[in-house]
Amino acid sequence: MLTASQRLQAFANPTRFMALSGRLVAPLGVLTAVVMAAGLYFALFASPPDYQQGETVRIMYIHVPSAWLSLFVYSVMAVSSGVALVFRHPIADVCAKAAAPIGAAFTFLALVTGSLWGEPMWGTWWVWDARLTSVLILFFIYLGYMALRATIDDPHAATRPAAVLALVGFVNVPIIHYSVNWWNTLHQPASVFRMDGPTVASSMLVPLMTLAIGFTLFFFVMLLVRMRAEVLRRRVRAMSLRRAEG
Repeated sequence: MLTASQRLQAFANPTRFMALSGRLVAPLGVLTAVVMAAGLYFALFASPPDYQQGETVRIMYIHVPSAWLSLFVYSVMAVSSGVALVFRHPIADVCAKAAAPIGAAFTFLALVTGSLWGEPMWGTWWVWDARLTSVLILFFIYLGYMALRATIDDPHAATRPAAVLALVGFVNVPIIHYSVNWWNTLHQPASVFRMDGPTVASSMLVPLMTLAIGFTLFFFVMLLVRMRAEVLRRRVRAMSLRRAEG
């Protein structure tokens, strides 16, 4: 029977990954487009304005999925970094590197849409409360991770320091999640994933969850595309080095 390490190594072959991902990108892309179109229709046309926030509530349909994905993508990046660090899994390292810019983009979108929502609701574009500040720190961690990888030409040499940074930075993820419970903040507490059930009306919950699924599918499509590009980039680099040595 194969051990866990042997199972991981079985999927470490870049050729096998390229073949599998090549078959997945197109259908996942079509599914993403369909789900996103449905989510945008529900969010913009089928859902009612909020009785307090009015039409401003529609920003939530972009802000909340972006905020969820900012944490989810970093979690994927941290897990991949751990696998790459412990098992020396090349595809895991590729995954971590490919995920970082996507996560940074979602985090930036969450910050921008949060500011757009906060100005009419709170009367200010920004407040230094626990949730907003910790998300801003997450954005800087993403940037720091990408900067570290960009400064090291050899992708194999970059694996260990980048993985350590990703794992250390993961400490911020639970801080973001529980910040509204640990400190007094202007940011509202969890209203969807609660032990006693969602507090959001179904007319708003449907477009919110549909777009959350659409954003998640979009992430996986972009992740596969970026991973494939990184595998090809490393192959080209290896060929160039062999030619230089020969």
